[in-house]
Amino acid sequence: MSYEKVTQAKSVIIGTKQTVRALKNNLAEEIVIARDADPNLIRQVIQTAAEFNVPITYVDSMKKLGKACRIDVGASTVAINK
Repeated sequence: MSYEKVTQAKSVIIGTKQTVRALKNNLAEEIVIARDADPNLIRQVIQTAAEFNVPITYVDSMKKLGKACRIDVGASTVAINK
């Protein structure tokens, strides 16, 4: 389900640093986080999303999330743009 959201989104931001930046700039509508991502890597994304009241959706696989974003590597976090 959430992979479909990412696939159908008009614009996404991929990666933890870029996702945090999108949250701080009020560009993110929703965050998608892979459950198999390193907890230390995604901690700041989770905290920032909570701070800005942006909903978080979890998916099972970084590899599948990357594929949904049309990239050849895994993605730990993705921000769906407003």
